[in-house]
Amino acid sequence: MSTNDATMTTTYSARLAEALPRVRDRIADAVHAAGRDGGAVRLVAVTKAHPLEAVEAALGAGLSDLGENRIEELEGKVGALGRGAATWHMIGHLQSRKARQALELADLIHSVDSAKLATRLARMAEEDGRVVHVLAQVNTSGEAAKSGFELARAVDDLLPLAELPGLEIDGLMTMAPFGAEELILTRAFGGLREVHERLRAQGARIGQELSMGMTNDLEIAIREGSTMVRIGTALFGPRAQKAFSGAGQ
Repeated sequence: MSTNDATMTTTYSARLAEALPRVRDRIADAVHAAGRDGGAVRLVAVTKAHPLEAVEAALGAGLSDLGENRIEELEGKVGALGRGAATWHMIGHLQSRKARQALELADLIHSVDSAKLATRLARMAEEDGRVVHVLAQVNTSGEAAKSGFELARAVDDLLPLAELPGLEIDGLMTMAPFGAEELILTRAFGGLREVHERLRAQGARIGQELSMGMTNDLEIAIREGSTMVRIGTALFGPRAQKAFSGAGQ
């Protein structure tokens, strides 16, 4: 590690020493306010658009769930640190042609947003004699710019996918409108919870995870049942503007 790299890691470490306790307190307070169990919510540290030094600092701070938005970034960081260095989360939009890379690199793919992608991942995993763990992304806000299964059709669309061999749907994921008022956020997160409850009531082979909530709205997401929040900005600071959009803030 060069002197500059070491200095950057130290800078990220110093920031995390202050920011991480605040984020954990926010999560704990939200969990308590919702009357939920203390360990109910998992923190995924989103290092997208931050350098390798941010990942090293995160690992040094005890953060083991790390999220990336782009396959290229995930590949670079896994390549540098090793597949076993962390639990790697692919949280951004995933093109079908990059499914093989995601299968090899990620422990959990949050952004399975179509039957085509789910089927492709299932087929590849089955061919490899393994199981791929994913979350099904549901577009609960109705925004055209957001990917995901349509809210009104999500139950019907996901029931058959949950039976695919090679595919383990660990739960659901959504992104609420950034900066929206509380009522809109509540509807977006509550909508995902309701779809999840309906799927499980119908016996769907779908796990308990609800990946929802970021820096600006984690309290509302936890109140509505989130089990996994994706936090980047509150931990690592702002990113370059061109990399701002995505599934973890």
